[in-house]
Amino acid sequence: MPKIVNHDAHKDEIAQRAAAYFSEHGYSGVGMRGVAQYLGMSKSALYHYFPSKEALFLACTKQVIRQFPEPSGNSALGEAAQLQELMDCMKQDFGSEMALVLDYLRGKKPDEIADDPAMRETVAYFLGTVTRIVGEERAPETLAQIIGTLLLHYFSGGNWKADFHGLRID
Repeated sequence: MPKIVNHDAHKDEIAQRAAAYFSEHGYSGVGMRGVAQYLGMSKSALYHYFPSKEALFLACTKQVIRQFPEPSGNSALGEAAQLQELMDCMKQDFGSEMALVLDYLRGKKPDEIADDPAMRETVAYFLGTVTRIVGEERAPETLAQIIGTLLLHYFSGGNWKADFHGLRID
């Protein structure tokens, strides 16, 4: 009797495992052959699920976003506490994630970045999350403050201390 495979679930599992490989090796340092070897599958099997490295990266991005810990959404905690939860979650792998994103975007023109499905997915997720906390009007500025603070914290080797609108990073 033939083995029944849930195609979508298997595809999600491949993307989840490949995300770790991208995180470790960067975008430009990864080829489909290397990913296939890491996953223990043939390159043709990988291409069966993902027609290109870009398609695989987009699937990896979606997997990472799906598994990103959401702030509790408990409005009783207050806005500052919810934003603090989000920033603390983002801080965990911020350096390696930013390095991967910048490697992925290297050489792309601004209009290509704006149209890139992985970047659109990422921005939509984080902007949507912040919007649920502070509202649509304040979300872009608040997200920019969070990302800017995390960048400065990372660039300073963790020595950047900040306290804005009740959010702390140290």
